[in-house]
Amino acid sequence: MRIAIVAGEMSGDILGANLIHSLKQRYPNASFMGIGGERMLKQGCKSFFPQDRLAVMGFIDPLLRLPELLQIRRFLRRHWLASPPDVFIGIDSPDFNLPLAKTLKNAGITTVHYVSPSVWAWRAGRINSIRQAVDLMLTILPFEQEIYQQASIPVQFVGHPLADEFTLEVDSQAARKHWQLHDKQTVVALLPGSRASEVKHLTALFFATALQISQSVDCCYLLPAANANRLAQIQAIYQQQCQLMPALSQLDIRIEAGRSRQAMTAADVVLLASGTATLEAALLKKPMVVSYRKGAITAWLIRRMMKTPFVALPNLLAGSELVPELLQEQATPSNLARAVLSYLHNPQTVALLKSQFVDIHRQLQRQAGDVAADAIERLLESKRNG
Repeated sequence: MRIAIVAGEMSGDILGANLIHSLKQRYPNASFMGIGGERMLKQGCKSFFPQDRLAVMGFIDPLLRLPELLQIRRFLRRHWLASPPDVFIGIDSPDFNLPLAKTLKNAGITTVHYVSPSVWAWRAGRINSIRQAVDLMLTILPFEQEIYQQASIPVQFVGHPLADEFTLEVDSQAARKHWQLHDKQTVVALLPGSRASEVKHLTALFFATALQISQSVDCCYLLPAANANRLAQIQAIYQQQCQLMPALSQLDIRIEAGRSRQAMTAADVVLLASGTATLEAALLKKPMVVSYRKGAITAWLIRRMMKTPFVALPNLLAGSELVPELLQEQATPSNLARAVLSYLHNPQTVALLKSQFVDIHRQLQRQAGDVAADAIERLLESKRNG
């Protein structure tokens, strides 16, 4: 069994590693090749290119990187047309993976896409091109399954692997010990994102927010960098902001590479960029404030295309604003600080929110890797049977 698999983001690497682990149990001699991150590599996947070469977002960044992205896709297309795999699995990154899947499907190769594009949020017309590109769609959000059923596209809701990793009850003590925090210390985790553009737009904003919070509450701030490159970027921004805001250097701000989950587990409140980390925070039952900033052109285009009132995954899953979303011009230090302090001053609100997060956790906890692998196995079996 030869399995082609492409994951273009850190979140996709988590999904891919989990899926590979489950597929190896069904196909012990399978080989995996394509593009993946550290977790997928540890599961035995051969990556033709570094995963971060696909990690672009928005409208402007992909345009700037378009020649390189097209070159990578041409290589994969030629390679797999010349040496067809038994199945191609694209994980997220739809603008990269779906055109590749369409070419491979037209050549008779079975194709699967894992993580639905946000057709419910924008560009709903993509559902027709998805039908032409995939033999099976694997969704991680429960409300997406009906969309594909109505469009007569084979679909399987698998739940989310992150929900399988987390326990319903969270013990914060071990995480607090790692960060050398005492039990009564008030802790805010700052997560400005894993991409360079996110860190650029949000880190200084989060530092200014920390200054405002500390005018009301004595806090420790944990800032986990996604990797070594983001660590260097964040440290440079910190030095710049300390020159602009000397009081910042007096705050207890602890910056480390990695350990984002430990930082959130140890925290009383999490201030973070919109993305997969919002789901992790919900699964850890942590109150959160969600923020995001993009360039003016990108933000204008997104606003014109969005068809949903929410961007944070907990809000999308609940169908209501469980957690505050402060985006673009609303993302100011005073607004963000006010939202964080609201949690710190209202324990009853926090307790209710945590119970709602438990409901979301149970909804998503389905052993996603196994469910996805079973669905792919059934698909391949049906193809073999004609």
